Parts: sequence; structure tokens; C-alpha cells
Amino acid sequence: MPLFDYFRAPDADAVRQALDAGGGATPVGAVFDGIEAKGVDPSVVLAMMVAAVRQVPWSADLVDDRLVWPVGVEQDPEYDGPWVSELNTSARDVLAGAGDLPRVAREWAQVEELGGNVDVADAQVFVESIVDLARRAREADEPLFCWISL
Repeated sequence: MPLFDYFRAPDADAVRQALDAGGGATPVGAVFDGIEAKGVDPSVVLAMMVAAVRQVPWSADLVDDRLVWPVGVEQDPEYDGPWVSELNTSARDVLAGAGDLPRVAREWAQVEELGGNVDVADAQVFVESIVDLARRAREADEPLFCWISL
């Protein structure tokens, strides 16, 4: 299962420096404040959480991300990771402003991409973790990033 670690950092340059220095290893914990999120990709599964927070249907534009590390691999079809994407500020702010986290967790736990039967208590722990991370990022005026490894 692909690994997705979400973290906050001052900017994309700081992320590139940390990843280059660390040989591409996840910077979560060692360098940046973040959380592990196995199986929670930004554009689909995290976007479904954003949809639940906003109480709107899922759409592909709820979480936009852009590759920030390594530079140039978008042109290399052989490259299979790891890589880091920066998430759009609006997704961070929606998560940071989330209310009624038990409702969000109940809805999100049922998404098909998570198997449709995630324990609601486990989902709530994760929802609270990502919301807290988004709040810390917003408070520090930092973007959210996602480290991805297949």
C-alpha cells in the first residue's frame, strides 16, 4: 500500500533542502511536524474528507497539489518515488476550520476507497490528527505537503 505522510513546512525550498539532505526519506518527525497516513492520497481520499467537512460532493479540485520534490521527475516515466507535493492553501484552510469532527469521521469512514468499513473511532483519531496539523500550519502560515512513496 502506498505511503502518504502529511506535514507542514515553511516553504517548498525548505522541503527540497530537507529531502535532498535526507536522501528522500520522509521528513515527518525528524525534520517537520506531520502525521503518517498510509493509504490516504491527497487527490481522492483526503479530498473526500474535505468534501465531508464542506458537506459537498467530492470533486477532483477539492485538493490540488503540485510536485515540489524531486525537481524534474514529472518528465521521467520510470521514476517511482518518493516524491513530495504541496497542497493548495484552500484545502489546508477547510481542514483547519473543520467542525463537528465526529460527523466528518462517520462520513469519511464509509468512503469506498478506504474499504467502506473503517472503524469510526479510528477514523476520528485520524481526522482529528489531520485537522490539528492543518490548524498548526495555518497558524504558522505554512503550507501542507504530502510525502508519497509507493
